[in-house]
Amino acid sequence: MARILVVDDDPAVQITIRLLLERAGHGVVVASDGQKGVAAFENGDFDLLFLDIFMPGMDGIETMRHIHRQRPEVPIIVISGRPLVQDAAKEPDFLAMAIKLGAVSSLPKPFKPAALLELVGNCLAARDRNVASQR
Repeated sequence: MARILVVDDDPAVQITIRLLLERAGHGVVVASDGQKGVAAFENGDFDLLFLDIFMPGMDGIETMRHIHRQRPEVPIIVISGRPLVQDAAKEPDFLAMAIKLGAVSSLPKPFKPAALLELVGNCLAARDRNVASQR
């Protein structure tokens, strides 16, 4: 199946995503921050990337910019567990902003396992169609 990089600073999220993806037959590498994620990406050949937006040090947006410069064809799914606020209308929609900056999809935390697996399948199928149409 696919090789997937998961970049998230929350160990519980890392474990959850890794287990779901591995049970679905994918190979998974986990990084705990943006800098480690970029280093893992540079040393591996990945088909898909899960990227948390809010991390200490290099955040997800900056990480995404580095990765897009190297391999813009690799699909990125951004994830975020932004806490609910009283006036959500004044809070920027960071997941939507990340899509505008190049992510192919987003997944808010907490997520349902079926939603994550469906999103992975859709992203990989779209990537495969794009590769086939460029030949």
